[in-house]
Amino acid sequence: MKISVVTAVMNGRDTLPSALQSLMSQTHPDIEHVVQDGGSTDGTLDYIRTDGHPAMALVSAPDTGIYDAINNGIRRASGDVIGLLHADDHLAGPDVLAAVASVMADPSVDGVYGDLQYVARDDDARVIRHWKAGAFARSKLKRGWMPPHPTLYLRREVFARAGLYDTSYRISGDYDAMLRFLTSGQVRLAYIPQVMVRMKMGGVSNRSFAHMIRKSREDYRAIRHNKVGGIATLVGKNLSKITQFRT
Repeated sequence: MKISVVTAVMNGRDTLPSALQSLMSQTHPDIEHVVQDGGSTDGTLDYIRTDGHPAMALVSAPDTGIYDAINNGIRRASGDVIGLLHADDHLAGPDVLAAVASVMADPSVDGVYGDLQYVARDDDARVIRHWKAGAFARSKLKRGWMPPHPTLYLRREVFARAGLYDTSYRISGDYDAMLRFLTSGQVRLAYIPQVMVRMKMGGVSNRSFAHMIRKSREDYRAIRHNKVGGIATLVGKNLSKITQFRT
């Protein structure tokens, strides 16, 4: 089973090495790394051309934002299964993609996801937030539940059936896409009960108060558009994060 891992990056030279090292340490033998660069000027391109994955497919071209870049990467991917690996993230262990392939060997499964840890930006060993996703049930969507997007791997047919990411979103395109996949797309998900990805704190969604307000507005738009609830769903989505933080 060929797994395509898409990385959309713009000036990610400082954090990309950790992501690439985690990808190159995977035990699964058939991996394609699709890198969609937005025109980096910080040495990112030089680094990945020299030290990138042996099975790397690199394109550097302007885009209109993160979801446009992701869509371009997905269109270029040739794997049976497609997932994302952002420059600020790294796979939590060498067996992550092997676990994905093992579960996806079941033809009744359309996609898999697992648990996610947010780690300190200056110390990967310090866990700030532990997101234990749990098994999927459609009834959870109304309470604000969602699978951790960085851990999500889907068959390529899902994108053909349910569509790519809506580029009119700037922050919550992943939430909108997952709600669409799980409602109108009728994607059948399996849960891998292990930490699959570690993500550095400080992403775009919580970069400033203005970004958090915009994210909440976009989340609410996605909730209403996909007909999974209303304000209570948005509140539940935000409140669910509180118990995930480590003290």
